Amino acid sequence: MMVDLGDDRALLSISVTSELTNVNPQMLRHYEQKGLLAPYRTEGGTRRYSSQDLDRIREITTLLAAGLNLAGIEQVLQLRSEKHRLQAELDRLHDQSRRSPQGQPRGKTKRGR
Repeated sequence: MMVDLGDDRALLSISVTSELTNVNPQMLRHYEQKGLLAPYRTEGGTRRYSSQDLDRIREITTLLAAGLNLAGIEQVLQLRSEKHRLQAELDRLHDQSRRSPQGQPRGKTKRGR
């Protein structure tokens, strides 16, 4: 039986995450302190990382390798997040406009005029 673990399931310890990303645990803690990373915390306070967190760490290390500092990386990540939010809003509006009758304002019908 195959179990779907999902991208957002926080299952990985800091040591496993460190090994998979080649980023030492101290730097992972530092990324969290700077607000670049927000791993899940168990009731006991243990950090647990998801595959989404692994992708974020790889993104951070790529930007560091490109010469950005952590403040610059924070700005890039915020801008990317805002871009995704705006794109989702634009997609929603496009879908909404396709569903409304042509030439009629939303929420009005011919009888309502």
